[in-house]
Amino acid sequence: MEGQAYGAGMAGGSFDAIAFIKKPSVILRLFSLLFSIIVFGCISSPVGGYYEGQCVYNNDPNACNYGIAIGVIAFMACIVFLILEALFENLSSVQQRKMVVMADMAFSGFWTFLWFVGFCYLTNQWSKSNHPDTVNVSNPQAAIAFSFFSIGTWVSF
Repeated sequence: MEGQAYGAGMAGGSFDAIAFIKKPSVILRLFSLLFSIIVFGCISSPVGGYYEGQCVYNNDPNACNYGIAIGVIAFMACIVFLILEALFENLSSVQQRKMVVMADMAFSGFWTFLWFVGFCYLTNQWSKSNHPDTVNVSNPQAAIAFSFFSIGTWVSF
């Protein structure tokens, strides 16, 4: 395995989409992307995180806003890191590769922490709230579950 720097082959090779999608880091990133869509989709949908204009997480709009924010930012970060992963083979500079790997590790660690905080916050607010029979409880509970699953996908990077 000569000529490799930070887990990649020599720069300038052709792009193989099948090999790219089979990479464990890409699979985990795609799961993270899916989970982030589920979290912010469940909270921001009209029948999800809000009932009669109030956040269903104990009427705390910060809980709904936090869940939506970390979901949307995670979605955008996943897209950016998937693009960087696809372009990684074409980076010829070891310093550039090092910066991409370090940024990925730092962001993933930080975002794991934020998903953990979000899971605890949403769970705490959900346990304190009273739900009338007309409230759809599946979307808020799904957002809590997938925020927990997101911890595992982000910590794996």
